[in-house]
Amino acid sequence: MGGRTATARRLLGRPDFRRLLLTRLTAQFGDGVFQAALAGTVLFNPQRAADPVDVAAGFAVLLLPYSVVGPFAGVWLDRWSRRQVLLVANVLRAALVAVVAALTVAGVDGPAYYLAGLAVFSVNRFVLSALSAGLPHTCDRAELVPANALSTTAGAVAGVLGGGVAIGVRALVGGDDAGYAALALAAALPYLVSATVVAGFARAHLGPDHSSRAATVSARDVLHGMLAGARHVLASRAATWVLSVMAVQRVCFGLLTLLTLLLYRGDLEPVGPFPVGLAGLAQVLGAGALGTLLAAAATPPAVRRWGKARWTTAALVLGGVGQLALGLPFLAPTVVAAGFVLGFVGQAVKICVDSTLQEVVHDDFRGRVFSVYDTLFNVTFVAAVVVGALALPGSGRSVPALAVVAALYLAAALANGLRGARAVSAPATS
Repeated sequence: MGGRTATARRLLGRPDFRRLLLTRLTAQFGDGVFQAALAGTVLFNPQRAADPVDVAAGFAVLLLPYSVVGPFAGVWLDRWSRRQVLLVANVLRAALVAVVAALTVAGVDGPAYYLAGLAVFSVNRFVLSALSAGLPHTCDRAELVPANALSTTAGAVAGVLGGGVAIGVRALVGGDDAGYAALALAAALPYLVSATVVAGFARAHLGPDHSSRAATVSARDVLHGMLAGARHVLASRAATWVLSVMAVQRVCFGLLTLLTLLLYRGDLEPVGPFPVGLAGLAQVLGAGALGTLLAAAATPPAVRRWGKARWTTAALVLGGVGQLALGLPFLAPTVVAAGFVLGFVGQAVKICVDSTLQEVVHDDFRGRVFSVYDTLFNVTFVAAVVVGALALPGSGRSVPALAVVAALYLAAALANGLRGARAVSAPATS
């Protein structure tokens, strides 16, 4: 405990780490507010009804096009000042959420509405990738695991808090289009605060390390840059493996996300202090935030004792057993508990994956690698949601879906465990 406290105190004692952390906290708080407003508008607003296929289509429209934006984002992040990317992106997001708010209050639906949301999500990809790529410039290499634990977990909790505040405010402003428009517009304030905070960095502080700042990026530049980044990743077995593990985690997360959304707006019954609807969904998100906090506290000492590979394997086993045991009753209290487990497992795995990538990827490639990483997040998540929309009943109650999730978690755990055993037993090379 003393070691963890000392490490956290040392990290927070660095002004640059604190500034980047505050940039992340304010930005992700705004994300929580905006995403709650968007989810409420599409899923829980009686003026707009969406079936599972509509929900999946919404996720696809909002997230999949970033597969095109992502390569450009990665190349730019390895050419431009990452401080400038964070500054401009947050100001741009503040303007874009105002557009979404205007469309919401006007009752605009369909492609135009999703495209406006897509613009916000696309810019968000630059922010998250730049935060991850810039983190090694604010801490020592030996502190990457606790730095990721602290920053990504605090950011995730800030996002949940933003969503919780938005849901609380919704009760005051109403649940119609005008109320959700006001919530979307409110996200502009934390985005602007984030831009103000990151402006305190010197332009070159967050990298990239080389001196190139060419702003013009052609399609040929993007292709060559991404091929170079792909070769850099493929040259590292550790990088390719952890990305594969994270892809499995995101498939499970996507299936469970859709299943939970359907349960809470379907025939799930309230039990005592466990409501249904948007308030019940907020409880699940809150439980997930508590899980991420526990993972942040547990992961650094666990990694020091057992290593990242063994800790990741243990987390995946917990994911498989926990989701099956807690999800099957289809009761509000056990679904909340499953949300806690999902938050813990997802964050424990993410901390190990982020730290591994930051350790093995050269700084000149980090922007491209983290953009590919982020794209992989989106594509696997949406693929799982689309499959779930076609396979899940409207109520969300599906034993086969939970069995598939458990099987995926446990298969990933087995593969990761065998890989770790081979690495430990392999002879050292000179």
